[in-house]
Amino acid sequence: MASERIDPLFDFTGKIALVTGGSRGLGYQMVKAFAERGADVIIASRKLDNCERVAEEMRGLGRKAWAISAHVGRWAECDRLIEQAYAAAGRVDILVNNAGMSPRAPSHEVTEQLFDSVVNLNFKGPFRLASQIAKRMSDGEGGCIINVTSSGSLMPLPQVVPYGSSKAALNAMSRSLAWEYAPKVRVNTLSPGAFRTDIVEAWPDKGQGPIPIPRGHAAEPEDIITAALFLASPASVNVTASLIRCDGGQH
Repeated sequence: MASERIDPLFDFTGKIALVTGGSRGLGYQMVKAFAERGADVIIASRKLDNCERVAEEMRGLGRKAWAISAHVGRWAECDRLIEQAYAAAGRVDILVNNAGMSPRAPSHEVTEQLFDSVVNLNFKGPFRLASQIAKRMSDGEGGCIINVTSSGSLMPLPQVVPYGSSKAALNAMSRSLAWEYAPKVRVNTLSPGAFRTDIVEAWPDKGQGPIPIPRGHAAEPEDIITAALFLASPASVNVTASLIRCDGGQH
């Protein structure tokens, strides 16, 4: 996409965006959206081959792109991801904490291992990445952090208590970090509702049927990433410590 055709409020030329869970689903769509608007991108997920595939696609758009394998539920790997990202790109201007998991199980059957796995990936790791990168941003030229949460963090849902609770923790974390690293770092939460990526293959209706929200149906990823672009752009310079719902009016 030629830079002269990009709205200046959404021109990310010269910016470095790091997206966790960036090799598939919503994370991939965010990586692509930033790259199409001029950003160089760092794609992080557990499987290096998948990250490399996306990185090669982004290089085809004329962007610099780096693939880094990391399990972001583990602090040692979060720290390694940070070091490799800064060694490769020099800085991070935009961090999107997108990686997460949402296994379903009756609460009385949740094992300690499952509980820890969910909380580690959905909250413990994002805290480590956000806090460490926020400090570097604050000491440098500033930046913004987007923590991807879920409508499940705002409403009671059965059989996904560790998921909803860990995502609710992200909501609180964003507000605290926004205050702690202001004014050079903006930290916000993006809360999607149901949307169609490869995960819909596990849904009984494959994501095609109506759902009981004002919009009436699940979103496409493109309906979600526009909110992320807004939160990362100069258009949201006065938006921090905020939770942006992009859920079709679910609540």
